[in-house]
Amino acid sequence: MIIYQDEDIVVCEKPYGVSSQKSDKENMVDILTEITGTTVYPVHRLDIQTTGLMVYAKNEKSAGALSAQIADRVFEKEYLCLCHGDISENGEMIDFLYHDRIKNKSFVTKTKRNGAKEARLEFELICKKQAGECELSLVHVKLFTGRTHQIRVQFASRGYPLLGDGKYGARDNEKIHLHSTRIAFLHPKTKKSQEFTSIPSWY
Repeated sequence: MIIYQDEDIVVCEKPYGVSSQKSDKENMVDILTEITGTTVYPVHRLDIQTTGLMVYAKNEKSAGALSAQIADRVFEKEYLCLCHGDISENGEMIDFLYHDRIKNKSFVTKTKRNGAKEARLEFELICKKQAGECELSLVHVKLFTGRTHQIRVQFASRGYPLLGDGKYGARDNEKIHLHSTRIAFLHPKTKKSQEFTSIPSWY
């Protein structure tokens, strides 16, 4: 689970079904605090159904520095996802997303309505796959904004729901195939470039 740690940060792979934030259920904050013996501070999030790389700070100063990198879009986040449908070209998606907190679901809006925020990503087709009668596309995603369920809703809104994502239109409703495959940032203390990669079991 832990890939790297020092006195300021801990980099890990979050498993499926575990919250990335502190909660009353199984969560990474409690798990990492127990393993490292140090309080950890979350600086970014992954959905419970998303697996892969995350970094946590081990002190408030490091948390502030990493959060600033995310706000300034210096922190790089890349994902792998397996989508229903035939994605034939590489491209970019830019939308306004509105998150309904009551339904815990995001929606693409045509205009910048109250509460809607810009969401932007770039994607690259890696290969096509076949699962029974389903045609699937394995896609690499570079995320520029971190909106709730962003990758899931942007692909679903174009007719490419993620495999297993029944919430956003997939007929199957099992494990969502979305994985944080690469993170890159500056170390909060040394300012040296840090890069970590991970490949999901379904790749």
